[in-house]
Amino acid sequence: MIAMLIAAGFSLMYSLLLTPLFVRGFNKLRWGQPIRVDGPKEHETKRGTPTMGGLIFLSGSVLAYFVGKLVMGETPTPSALLVILMAVGAGTVGFIDDLMKTRMQNSAGLGGWAKIFGQIVIAVSFALLGLQFANEHGLTPVSTHISIFRDLPFDFMSLGVIAGTILVILWVMVIVTATTNAVNVTDGLDGLAAGASIFAFSAYVLIGFWQSAQNCAATAGEAGCYEVRDPMDLAVIAAAFLGGVAGFLWWNTNPAQIFMGDTGSMGIGGAIAALAILTRTEVLLILIGGLFIIETGSVILQRLYFKVTKGKRIFLMSPIHHHFELKGWAEVTIVVRFWMIAGIFAIVGIGGFYAEWVLNQ
Repeated sequence: MIAMLIAAGFSLMYSLLLTPLFVRGFNKLRWGQPIRVDGPKEHETKRGTPTMGGLIFLSGSVLAYFVGKLVMGETPTPSALLVILMAVGAGTVGFIDDLMKTRMQNSAGLGGWAKIFGQIVIAVSFALLGLQFANEHGLTPVSTHISIFRDLPFDFMSLGVIAGTILVILWVMVIVTATTNAVNVTDGLDGLAAGASIFAFSAYVLIGFWQSAQNCAATAGEAGCYEVRDPMDLAVIAAAFLGGVAGFLWWNTNPAQIFMGDTGSMGIGGAIAALAILTRTEVLLILIGGLFIIETGSVILQRLYFKVTKGKRIFLMSPIHHHFELKGWAEVTIVVRFWMIAGIFAIVGIGGFYAEWVLNQ
């Protein structure tokens, strides 16, 4: 509990106090944001704003986790280290994309399939490592089951070790690529993705904390207990990311003094995906990250409808936040209302999680 508070506080202050220094450094490096040619014209005023701000809260969150563990004299756990691996790995893919954009001053950056390939490499590494490091109760960080509030009965390994391992890897790949790209799509307005992710990280702080209190090893197998490896440490790393992104949001709100870039959005997506997998709540992520699903869904619907109708559109522009921009909504209005939607989804997700526990008593 204390390590969680230390991690959250340290990462908050790190992002809050050091972001202006990073902004000056990024300006000297000329890491300015290029703007989509086909985007809303109002966004032209944002051209040249420093980007790659994800480096700030990613570094701060990772450092904060280790500070919290060091102060409390605790050893880092495999589960938290896997979250860090996923976040930093996905953030690295985004960093390469951002670097290409700033160097060429072109919004295209790394190709779509190249991004997917990078995400898959990280996901496969995460899955294979996550199936190792069993604790004294035989629990590995990554489960071989599909999970909603906890593991469902069907075990991939019932099909054999090779087939089961392949299916686990494929399942992790789907979650990771979907989540990282969903957060990336949402990052189109000042503070939108950062604010929405705060609700998701808050949800996983609560889930990890509750799973720790109701862990089967700690409660001697009481009804409704959770079989999760290192749940308290998952709450600590989630709190570290919560604090880091919250501090960054101070400088990222409209008018943003710095953008998180793909470095930040993919890093956040990787961290959220890892937390969902390791807390064994993968399907519940559809609710906890509901806004990200809506944003991605709007892009998919737009493209499918465009192809089927040979040129017609459902939205004025996708993702859906740009649709409301073109309808004349103020950027701040869109962001705040979308934050409210993200918060409602997260609350419903937590409510469902708790209700399932109550029903199992």
